[in-house]
Amino acid sequence: MVNRFIGKSPFKVVYQSQPKHALDLVHMPKLSGHSLVVENLTTKVETIQTEVKQRLVAYNAKYKEARDKHQREKAFEVGDLVMVHLRKERFPVGTYNKLKMKWIGPCNVFRKINDNAYVIDLPKSYSISSTFNMADLTEFRSDPLYPDAHSRTRSFSTRGE
Repeated sequence: MVNRFIGKSPFKVVYQSQPKHALDLVHMPKLSGHSLVVENLTTKVETIQTEVKQRLVAYNAKYKEARDKHQREKAFEVGDLVMVHLRKERFPVGTYNKLKMKWIGPCNVFRKINDNAYVIDLPKSYSISSTFNMADLTEFRSDPLYPDAHSRTRSFSTRGE
C-alpha cells in the first residue's frame, strides 16, 4: 500500500520497484564488469531517498505546527493563584474516592522548579506531594458574576429548618 506520508509503498522505497508476481521472477545471467543499469539504479535510489526525506521533513513540520496550536505556553510565577487538578494516582492507596474534589484552589505557587514543575502551597489536610506538573495546573480566574463560585456553601436556603 502507498504510505500517505511518503507517497510510495515501503517496498518500493527499499527495493525500488513494486513487488513482483511469480511469473515476473526470472533468473538473470551474471555479468561481470561495469554496468549502466547499476549506475541508473544507484541514481534512482538516491533520488527516491532524497524525495522521501523531503516529504517526511515537510510532513513533520506540518504535524508540529498543528500540534503546537493546542499547546499552552503559560508559565506561572511565585505567588500566582492556580487551580490544582488532583488525579487519583496522587493519593495514598485507600484514601481516594470518586466523591473527592477533583480541583482544589485557589492555591499559591510556592516555588518554581522549572517551566514544567511547580511546588504548590496546598492545604494541610491533603497528605500528598505538593510538586505538580504544568498539565495539572490552570490559572485561577475569579468570576465577577459569581464571586462565591468556588465556595462549598449551599446556594439555596431553606426556611424553618
